[in-house]
Amino acid sequence: MPGIAILGAGIFAKEAHLPALHALGSDAPPLLAVYSRSEATAKECSEAAVSLGLAPAPAIYHDGDAEHNLDALLARPDITAVIVVLPITLQPEIIRKAFAAGKHVLSEKPVAPDVASGIALIKEYEEKYKANLVWRVAENFEAEPGFRAAGKLIRDGKIGKVNFFKATVMNFIDVGNKYYKTPWRTVPDYQGGFLLDGGVYQGGFLLDGGVHTIGALRTMLPHPLTHLSAYASSNFDYLKPHDTINAVVQSAGNFHGIVELSFGAPTAANPVADQYIITGGEGWLTVNMKHTAGKSVLRIHLRRVVRDHEGKRLREEEETMDLPGTGVKSEFESFFEKIEGKETMDIGDPVQALKDVAFIQAGLNSEGVSIDLEKLVVEGK
Repeated sequence: MPGIAILGAGIFAKEAHLPALHALGSDAPPLLAVYSRSEATAKECSEAAVSLGLAPAPAIYHDGDAEHNLDALLARPDITAVIVVLPITLQPEIIRKAFAAGKHVLSEKPVAPDVASGIALIKEYEEKYKANLVWRVAENFEAEPGFRAAGKLIRDGKIGKVNFFKATVMNFIDVGNKYYKTPWRTVPDYQGGFLLDGGVYQGGFLLDGGVHTIGALRTMLPHPLTHLSAYASSNFDYLKPHDTINAVVQSAGNFHGIVELSFGAPTAANPVADQYIITGGEGWLTVNMKHTAGKSVLRIHLRRVVRDHEGKRLREEEETMDLPGTGVKSEFESFFEKIEGKETMDIGDPVQALKDVAFIQAGLNSEGVSIDLEKLVVEGK
């Protein structure tokens, strides 16, 4: 059976990707290899795979050994697809190498460190590789059953025409946070860069984590976001250069909303849980992500007006549903189905993922000026 490899052996690879592969069981191709820049982290990831029951132990590849480096891994004919989980600025180069080696690619979000480089990468894929290779961007919020169910409720007219929305996400990040200690978020060379006042602006947590929020909105809202006006700020020195974006947003469907996105919450207990509120002419729904005992659940709360056949208001109905957080597993399953040519979820489109990056880039650069998101995605500036 054709196998896969994981390129990158950090926290998310070990704590999310390996469990997802294990949960899929025989529906996932065998994990044949793990690559990391260091031998030690590659070994840790391989051992973690075995401890979960993924056998045999994935082969270890790392830099500094010509016989067991990334080029050697990509040369293996029994590996047909790779999952790329590397620092943001390194991913485009590795994705290109995988394409050139004839491998299907599932690359972690964001699609690229900035819009311009994302446009170039997508153009190269579409012109040279798309006919024969699958490339998907792993935005697990897009694959979450909860966000997808909320989107279907809205498309089915359960709250009527969408009038406005609000997304509030507040994250407490201190220097002891396991993700803060990774170079993805703290070393400028790995964070991704946006042009600001003629210099390079680093994305950090807002780029790496913020695209989740925009991906969730993209999944739920019936029309794409087209314009924003925002301000960004830095509230903690260790989270420089910016940790917060507040944006007012317009959509193609003539509705508008507010996005409050921060990794600069001052305490672990926040005044409001991560929440999405979408309001229509006939009702509203909220989506909250809850974490309990190591598991995540998305709770959808819907309240709507019920009318008779003449349109007369009869009553209001309320409904709550909890859906398990299985986004990583779902995106993996869909990726493997796509490779096999099966009908599957329409997720992971690099062009759509680029829109998430465009939102963050625009939010960091806006300084109160309205930015055309659709133009940014086309022109890269």
